[in-house]
Amino acid sequence: MKRLAILASGSGSNAEKIMAHFQNSDKAQIVLVASNKPEAFVLERAKKFDVPTFIFSRKEMDAGVLLEKLREENIDWVILAGFLLKIPVDLTRDFPDRMVNIHPALLPKYGGKGMYGSFVHEAVKAAGDTETGITIHLVNENYDEGRIVFQASTPLTPEDTPETIAEKVHALEHKHFPEVIEGLL
Repeated sequence: MKRLAILASGSGSNAEKIMAHFQNSDKAQIVLVASNKPEAFVLERAKKFDVPTFIFSRKEMDAGVLLEKLREENIDWVILAGFLLKIPVDLTRDFPDRMVNIHPALLPKYGGKGMYGSFVHEAVKAAGDTETGITIHLVNENYDEGRIVFQASTPLTPEDTPETIAEKVHALEHKHFPEVIEGLL
């Protein structure tokens, strides 16, 4: 059975869908939810599934504390679900092709540093795009540049706002992310 860790910085709606998906799986289990924000609601969501949590600072992550914790827990795969810090190179090297991220746009559009959450949806609206979507990709040492493993799109109308765009994107994330993770294992 594969041992998965989820890294998240915020509310954790995607993390919750992933934990629910693997709750009774014979293929994988979520054994850790880690966050760089002690107030992140994802930590409360983890409690509902009896998943242990781990809190760390950026400085601790850069010093290897997170990597050591992942090694201690014998983690096979790392799932980034709304994790906002750049992953240190030593961490990406320890999990080559075993770390996956979800991005709220159709990469390579609207990727890179600072492009997350509402910033992405505002950029999509400002550009007048007629579609947007999600990209699930493997993680390397650069923001949003790892190998793309899945994309799904949704049409947009001129009436869409950044908020309605976010709702459409979240629906795609919740539908596809757990299934794509399972397919990668």
